[in-house]
Amino acid sequence: MEELLKNQVFATHATAAAGSVALGSALTYPLDTLKVLVQVGSGPDGQLTPLQVLKRIRSLSGYSGLYSGFGWFTSGRILGVGARFGVYEILTAFYKDGREDNYVYVSEALMAGTVAGAVESLLSSPFELVKLRCQVSAASRIRVSSPLMENKAVTPMIAKLLHGYMPDKKALSQSLALLTTLTSKHPNLSGALQEYPWMMTGSGRPPPVSDVRKPSNITSLEGLGTFWRGVRSGIARDSVFGGIFFGSWQFLHEAMLIWKAVGMDPEPRSDEEIGPLSPFAVSLAAGFSGSMAAAASHCFDTAKSRSECVVLPKFVSVERRLLKWNRPGKRLERLTGIHPADRNLLFRGIWLRIARSGVASFAIVGGYYLAANYLVEG
Repeated sequence: MEELLKNQVFATHATAAAGSVALGSALTYPLDTLKVLVQVGSGPDGQLTPLQVLKRIRSLSGYSGLYSGFGWFTSGRILGVGARFGVYEILTAFYKDGREDNYVYVSEALMAGTVAGAVESLLSSPFELVKLRCQVSAASRIRVSSPLMENKAVTPMIAKLLHGYMPDKKALSQSLALLTTLTSKHPNLSGALQEYPWMMTGSGRPPPVSDVRKPSNITSLEGLGTFWRGVRSGIARDSVFGGIFFGSWQFLHEAMLIWKAVGMDPEPRSDEEIGPLSPFAVSLAAGFSGSMAAAASHCFDTAKSRSECVVLPKFVSVERRLLKWNRPGKRLERLTGIHPADRNLLFRGIWLRIARSGVASFAIVGGYYLAANYLVEG
């Protein structure tokens, strides 16, 4: 009976946590879409504004385009946030073991949050890649072609690498007129040239992101490892975010406990004697901590978003490995996955991410308290 009760309590808290994450994601997802498109659409010569991005999405996809990829984001968010808080609780349990007051220092919270953020990044990276490409597709012009034209234009090799993709016939014809890598006695020179993977677009460039947004297309063209593209910048981002989030949240939690203890008679000897804080105060502290963590880790978020927006076919990755291609940039940039060409773009969309993280953290913690209390009482 006791085990059944424990399982019910665990299921109640898991349901409350998943519901609160879904609520926070739904409230803030349009801000995330605008933030991503500002990050990947801006260049060295100019920066897109959220208003320009909103107008483009509205003209191409309607307001529903703001929620493109929402299902992938929510699934990854539930898994990632669950891992973040779960790993944090496990690590802090070791810190608190043997202490009478069940206390966690700010430095310990920061270290545990750093490790928890790294685990979150590894688990949520595949969902984030598909989500980002769906968001980019919502602001891209998608070509519509008939099956008859598709059959004539697509060669078996291209169809195998990227099902349903139709290359640019004009660019392909121009390239075929210039490339003569095969002997002129070849019975079908044009068809043989089209079988080369780098002739998919007819220009030597990879297909646009809007054509490589489905998991099946990503796997066939770029390989399974693509789902963890930008893992260096992702781990750096989520480690910094997790460390600052839990460290600042613990600091604010201590400050609020001290403030509540002022004037109590007799003076409390431990946090348990002070009593719990109000859910609103805890949620507000979480929202403020989320905003601070987002501001500190935003440059890594931009680097990850821009790397995930690049289509890199498998044959290019193989060539890089064979040629022992070195990552460009300084040592810190190579370590954290920042491309040197993005140095002046790292803080694009920072205010959108600060707002999104603050509101999402407030909604997740507040929604969790409300849902847990309602389910337990019910």
